[in-house]
Order: sequence, then C-alpha cells, then structure tokens
Amino acid sequence: QVMGGVGVPELLVKGSASPHTYALRPSETRALQHADLFVRMSETVEPFTARIVKSLPDSVEVVTLQEAPHLKLLSRRTQPTFERHNHAKAVNGEHGRSDDPGRSDGVDGHAWLDPDNAVAMVDRIEQALSAKDPAHAAVFKTNATALRAKLEALAAELDRDLAPIASRPYIVFHDAYQYLESRYGLNVVGSISVSPEVPASGKRLSELRRKIDELGAVCVFAEPHFDTRLIDNLIEGTAARSGTLDPEGGRLEPGPDLYFTLMRRLAGDLKGCLSPPA
Repeated sequence: QVMGGVGVPELLVKGSASPHTYALRPSETRALQHADLFVRMSETVEPFTARIVKSLPDSVEVVTLQEAPHLKLLSRRTQPTFERHNHAKAVNGEHGRSDDPGRSDGVDGHAWLDPDNAVAMVDRIEQALSAKDPAHAAVFKTNATALRAKLEALAAELDRDLAPIASRPYIVFHDAYQYLESRYGLNVVGSISVSPEVPASGKRLSELRRKIDELGAVCVFAEPHFDTRLIDNLIEGTAARSGTLDPEGGRLEPGPDLYFTLMRRLAGDLKGCLSPPA
C-alpha cells in the first residue's frame, strides 16, 4: 500500500510455497538483478535470500525488515512447553533498535504477527522508497500515514476480538505465533515442533500430552501444509479439539490487504476453536 499510485511490488514467494524452503527460479534471479529494492523479512525466515543478496548489483538496495528501527524482537523458544508468565523474552526493548545482525540466530523471525511491528516495517519501507525515488516521497508519506492508521485500528480490533479467549490454553503445530501471543496475552502452552522442518520427538509428544491433561488445553492447532494425523494422535483420548492456523497466509489472495486478511483470519481461527461451545 505504501507504493500505491506509483508502482506495484512483485511478490516472489506465492501461494502455498514456504519461505523456509523456497528456491528462486532462474527467471526470478534474473529479474532481481534489475530491481530497485529487494525487501525481505530476514535470512532466518527466508534462507534462500542469503545467497542471492551477495550476487545483487550495488544498484539493488536490500531492505531487511527484521533490522527496522523500533521493531520489538523476541528470543526464539527451544522448549516444547511454555510458561505463560515468562514465555515472551524480548531481545530488545520495545523502542530499541534491532539492527544488530549478530543477534539474528537467537531471534524469533515471525515479527510481522504483532501489528505494532508492522507499523515499524511500514516506516522502514517508506524510508527506503523515498530515498530511492525522492520525486514521489510525498506520495509514499501520505500512503504510509494512512496505512499506519489502518494498522493501529486493526490492533485495537484484534484486542477486542481476542480478549474473550485470551486465558484459554492451547498448543500449536510449530512455534510461529509468539509475537501474536505476546501482544494479545494469549495462553499458548506448547508447540509440537520448534520449526516446521524439525519432526517432533516421542519425548516431546509425551510432554505435550501431559500438558494437555494437566492444563486442560482446549485446542491443538495444525497448519495447512502438514499432515494432521500427528495432531489427531496427540488429542486422542483427551478433551482437546483440533484447529488450523496459517501464519504465512499461503491460501490467501495476494494483494494490498493481505496482511489485514491474514491477521483477521488468525484471530477468527483462534476464536473458532478456543471459544466455549454455545
């Protein structure tokens, strides 16, 4: 939306493709050589970008959103179960800078799932666009101001929607939602896997099953691209239900409103599984 009226950005990772495992096609590699800006989240989230950025000409500015000023970053969690009072450990202060590349390995890269962070990313994108195309800086500023207002309204909307189910305990397929959980005080008690590429061990599953029984976890959430049989086995014989969350919006239509649709869909899916039966 920041580019509205000036240009249309090209999306690389489309549809159900995962940024964690994506590989650029030769045509995409060639197109990047002629780009003005290459915007990515981070090498952690999009490993395929690590090699390509080294081959880009100096004329292509690489914008890494995880390094945006005033981004609130959280440490990556490594244990299968989480304690609600300390599960969100900040890497930096809420108003601190996040531009230390040496910290990236210990950072949870899913920072976009906090709308406050999305505002910081808009600031960074506006700055990069205005520096690259100063003739349209006023347009970028107007667009960014409007987008920030929409994001602030979205954050308030999610506050209202998620408050009724904030205390309800649940488990996720992989630990991708910490920023959403931290921002809205949600009661996640564990994840089946640290990352989607790492299969869960038998010990981890035993710990989670015990957590379901001890805390009365209401729901265990799968993700669209992974086999749900593991979830079915985990909740068998318990009172927990199963649901689905998609942190990347792979099944959503790309476009200027994708982020808003993604966040509302996540909130709706959480409410759908965690709300008490009518």
